[in-house]
Amino acid sequence: MPASISISAPPTWYVKCSGAKASTADSFIPSSLLNSLKTLKFPRFWPWQRVKMGPLTVSPMGFGTWAWGNQLLWGYQESMDSQLQDTFNLALENGINFFDTADSYGTGKLNGQSERLLGKFIREFQGRKAFQDDVVIATKFAAYPWRLTPGQFVNACKSSLHRMQIEQIGIGQLHWSTANYAPLQERALWDGLVAMHEKGLVRAVGVSNYGPKQLLKIHDYLKARGVPLCSAQVQFSLLSMGRDQMEIKKLCDSLGIRLISYSPLGLGMLTGKYSPSNLPQGPRGLLFRQILPGLEPLLSSLKEIAEKRRKTMSQVAINWCICKGTIPIPGVKSVKQAEENLGALGWQLSADELSQLEYGALESPSKMIQNIFQTS
Repeated sequence: MPASISISAPPTWYVKCSGAKASTADSFIPSSLLNSLKTLKFPRFWPWQRVKMGPLTVSPMGFGTWAWGNQLLWGYQESMDSQLQDTFNLALENGINFFDTADSYGTGKLNGQSERLLGKFIREFQGRKAFQDDVVIATKFAAYPWRLTPGQFVNACKSSLHRMQIEQIGIGQLHWSTANYAPLQERALWDGLVAMHEKGLVRAVGVSNYGPKQLLKIHDYLKARGVPLCSAQVQFSLLSMGRDQMEIKKLCDSLGIRLISYSPLGLGMLTGKYSPSNLPQGPRGLLFRQILPGLEPLLSSLKEIAEKRRKTMSQVAINWCICKGTIPIPGVKSVKQAEENLGALGWQLSADELSQLEYGALESPSKMIQNIFQTS
């Protein structure tokens, strides 16, 4: 049975702004309490809801950190680190506690930079300690060809722990399956997941880029060894809702696996910020040039609902993923992006709106190119 998400309205707070003349009612409130209220810092948005993911309790949306260290695709520069710290702080202060990373995130000499930054930002967070303690990190370990034994995969986990300077990872994930080209290595990597879980290096284990057939195989393999499969991360969005994606979602629901949606905005194509005459720079521009012209029905539906809801197209696209019972992890590299993505929380698309969006997606001739590491 698909996971359902119930959303109720948060409490409304009324705080009198400073500078206004005190009313008669104010005289009944002690000045010390008024001053405290004036300085209170309330979240811009309040993702008060939490969802279960195996043994973990996480926000209904996480943030992805692929861009943190990636110069080729996302134009990362080390001068951006202070902005990324502000972005991380904003997320924590507004209830986001789930962050996805990978040991391969970062280009060239910056390999692993995403993990290093994430660990640094947690340590240097100046807000409430409870927010720090509540952070759940999901990192992915690459199935590099030289990682041939369970012990080598466990060592990869230990290296991630060292980079982030933490004692335990929330979810240790196999970044992709090697079943299509190195099936013997695949079994060793599975045993590596079991070992890192048994050693207490990770609280839970998950996979990424697994198709339905391999997902069922690893689920059964881990279950026989007493290790539950907590999550499955896959490209899932209005731009990527093909037969395999929907079959994976159905399988996850039946097995109690939480589906994590990466690229919920289609690398930015669903934001409404780009067009065939306004493309992003770099490799993304080549992909956008190929796909964007065939997305008119979907983008029109997104825009219509966004205007009606007084939301942005990005917020509508992310909310669709949440309504499907998944945990979307849009990438963020600026405070502005984080603020916009947070606006996807605290409300819910109607059944009619979901149908309208999905019809627009089906009517659009262009589809997202699938990850080459995705298995059957």
